[in-house]
Amino acid sequence: MNYQELGTKILNLVGGKENVTGLTHCATRLRFILKDDTKAQTDVLKSTPGVLGVVKNGGQYQVIIGNDVNHVYKPIAEVCDLAGAGTGKSQEPEEKKSLGERFIATITGIFTPILPAITAAGMLKAVLAVLTAFKLVSTSSDTYQVINFMADAAFYFLPILLANSAAKKFNCNPYLAMMLGGILLHPNFVNMVAASKESGEAIRLFFVPIYNASYSSSVIPIILSVWFMSLVEPIADKVSPKAIKFFTKPLITILISGAVTLWVLGPIGYIVASWIANGVNLLNTYVSWLVPLVLGGTFPLLVMTGTHYGIIPIGINNRMTTGYDTIVYPANLSSNIAQGAATFAVAIKTKSQEIKQLATSAGITAVCGITEPALYGINMRFKTPLISACIGGAVGGLYMGLFKVKNYAGGSPGLMTLPGYIGGNGFTDLIHACVGAAIAFVVSFAASYVLYKEAETETSGNLGTAGASAASGVSAAAGTFETNKNTRNEEKATAKSGAITICSPAAGKLVSIATVSDPTFAQEIMGRGAAVIPEDGTIVSPVNGTIQMVFDTKHAIGFLSEEGAEVLVHVGLDTVNLNGQYFEALVKDGDSVRVGTPVLKVDLKGIQKAGYEIVTPVIVTNSADYADVIVKEEQGIQKAEAIMKVVC
Repeated sequence: MNYQELGTKILNLVGGKENVTGLTHCATRLRFILKDDTKAQTDVLKSTPGVLGVVKNGGQYQVIIGNDVNHVYKPIAEVCDLAGAGTGKSQEPEEKKSLGERFIATITGIFTPILPAITAAGMLKAVLAVLTAFKLVSTSSDTYQVINFMADAAFYFLPILLANSAAKKFNCNPYLAMMLGGILLHPNFVNMVAASKESGEAIRLFFVPIYNASYSSSVIPIILSVWFMSLVEPIADKVSPKAIKFFTKPLITILISGAVTLWVLGPIGYIVASWIANGVNLLNTYVSWLVPLVLGGTFPLLVMTGTHYGIIPIGINNRMTTGYDTIVYPANLSSNIAQGAATFAVAIKTKSQEIKQLATSAGITAVCGITEPALYGINMRFKTPLISACIGGAVGGLYMGLFKVKNYAGGSPGLMTLPGYIGGNGFTDLIHACVGAAIAFVVSFAASYVLYKEAETETSGNLGTAGASAASGVSAAAGTFETNKNTRNEEKATAKSGAITICSPAAGKLVSIATVSDPTFAQEIMGRGAAVIPEDGTIVSPVNGTIQMVFDTKHAIGFLSEEGAEVLVHVGLDTVNLNGQYFEALVKDGDSVRVGTPVLKVDLKGIQKAGYEIVTPVIVTNSADYADVIVKEEQGIQKAEAIMKVVC
């Protein structure tokens, strides 16, 4: 995949760099802040190769990419000059968003950038737990001590990490913000607090007492402090004489912000964090099962909207204040395992080789902690696996809550981070975490296997080979149907059978979409379909309908059939890089076409000499709206000959 080209395409479709006021990314999605959401071409973006989906939530325009998101993010950030964003005022129209949306957007923007550091620290803790549990490393050894402080670094200096990302979110100087974090963690201040607690004599700054609190690994105090600093900095800039502003602006900013942090904001954050921890303990005492049950069942829905990042800080705060988390991470573990299980059930039950491959790979990724490929590629697409994942996640979460399973290390919840449950009770929490995950897996798998149905067509009258094939349960990937040379008669037969015929855009050889070397097509991320290796350069319409879009580079055309099927014909792989060379469009957006209408003239030899494959995917981009897509077996094919049936 050409990440530079994909990034450029996405940026153009969200309205160009002039429409982007903020950009970050998490494990699987780009998170844009746009001046005007209406300028984004959402429908076109959803059908763009390499894009799994689009979500608008919490004031963010989120483009779901998958595990390669960081590669796509870099070229966009460079074009938008956002790599160092945060030092200038954002043009984000906050007044148009609700308070809840603004809160979620703020929390997400602050925590998303630091997740790699938190994940690395959690995984180091997990590795250390395994080494010590199996007595491979002694707790008194230098190796243990070194790995332990390596892992603790991200947690201990969490206020400094958060200060940097919070400064970018609140549009103030990140280095002054990190200095605030350093003030809270300075060894001299830590020693003064310890001495004050022992002697009972308060620390004073300008005769005002300072609350005795330890801010290592804290979350809320630094966020409040950086927010306050973002208010002070513009005032300091305004009142500072121009000639000496370089000196006075940072002096005024840090002196006022640091003092107010130590006097007021730090203590408030510390107390609020303590209240949250006490609330968690209260829940664990009386209704330990409730929150993990609810979160376990709803995490897929939170991920769909991107609001799960508003929940994660609670789990981090729990570990930082009590040493463990019994709510967020155990519930998330149950949910992720359940999503993977639901996807595996589809992989086993389906007779489509393409779906089987996609579901298997997405299921593996999900049980390891990253669920977007499973969620968007399978579970949301077929609905019943999503329902099953919610059921399994809730049941697994219930078990986790009843046994008060404790997570000590964090990380992306999945099989890889199970060692993070080794802690205060030895292997007890790990065993219960494994049992809870197993329960979530079994329940979700069973529910998905029962609820998921391969698409069938009703057998009433003469349905033709396609209808009989689906009704008899024959594999969609291997299903065959007779092709009438008369296109109009074929359409009439299709209408009677409740299916939409998709024809070949070129003469050549029909091959399985799974054989295409681009995983975006092969894994059916964009939708189900087939591929043709063309023998001549005339590309024709595969449907009766209209031209939805002729791409600027002319390498691909989107069609809308009369029945509502959205079909993409993509000539060659990565041919967008040719910028229209070797392609001549014979139609334009909005033109009406019939099956066999010439739409492109293509120089196939020129494309091959340029080093590109000419295999042409034919994708039903809204195939999730239909019961099934039945594809002919691999064979020689004529132009305008039926190659697929979309079962309504």
